Amino acid sequence: MSGDTETAAPAVDCTGLAYAFGETNAVDGLDLTVAEGEVFGLLGPNGAGKTTAIRCITTLLPVPPGMVRVFGRDTARERMAVRRLLGYVPQQLSADASLTGRENVTLFARVFDVPRRERAERVAQALAAVGLADAADRMAGTFSGGMIRRLELAQALVSAPRLLILDEPTIGLDPIARTGVWEHIDAVRAATGMTVLVTTHYMDEADQHCDRVALMHRGRVHALGTPGDLTRGLGERRRAAGATGAPPTLEDVFREVAGSGLDDTSGDFRDVRSTRRTANRVG
Repeated sequence: MSGDTETAAPAVDCTGLAYAFGETNAVDGLDLTVAEGEVFGLLGPNGAGKTTAIRCITTLLPVPPGMVRVFGRDTARERMAVRRLLGYVPQQLSADASLTGRENVTLFARVFDVPRRERAERVAQALAAVGLADAADRMAGTFSGGMIRRLELAQALVSAPRLLILDEPTIGLDPIARTGVWEHIDAVRAATGMTVLVTTHYMDEADQHCDRVALMHRGRVHALGTPGDLTRGLGERRRAAGATGAPPTLEDVFREVAGSGLDDTSGDFRDVRSTRRTANRVG
């Protein structure tokens, strides 16, 4: 490995990240590093702090200096510079049904300050990258759920981000549409080498597509590693305890970290309402 690679700043570096809503600590001393070029999954039940952490990383929520850096840039001191490095697909829908696919992506190109002389070409490239070139001039309101999510991916890609952040990108989609969205994410990543940070409740997606995952619970990371390492570790602990049976899955690791009870781990009323609204709109 070259010296340049060894000394390169990580894509994301969170040190003691904390954020509270009133007396509720949504993120509680989070230490997290995402290496440049990897697909990193941030997993956990509703209310674990995933979306709050994402919003801190994307500068949508303010944090003190030194807590979050993106490619070495402090999100508190260099907010606009950080934003220029990011593409973000939020959990809530961001596409406008009254605009065409091309108009939606063009709007984001303007918001992210893509130079006017490059805008049309970059919009066309982003739409082609997610397989929407033929549907670009249709109204977004006529798109299927999978097409809407791919359109939002194009919106995030139009600025050629070094870091793509996806918050529940396949929520509410059927298995075929979910697969299609991930095929396009993987293809763009392979072509550009960009870093991907994703939250998802689908453990099969994390197992198949993520290089490493972190499992959050109550604002902190409780398990971190490759999906294979985490499942092997759980298997070893079970064998040491005398248990037998099928090899554990990433979902089993999730249950071990978060517990199986339905107490205070599933978010609040607003979390449930937001998730259901998004799922209904893309379903």
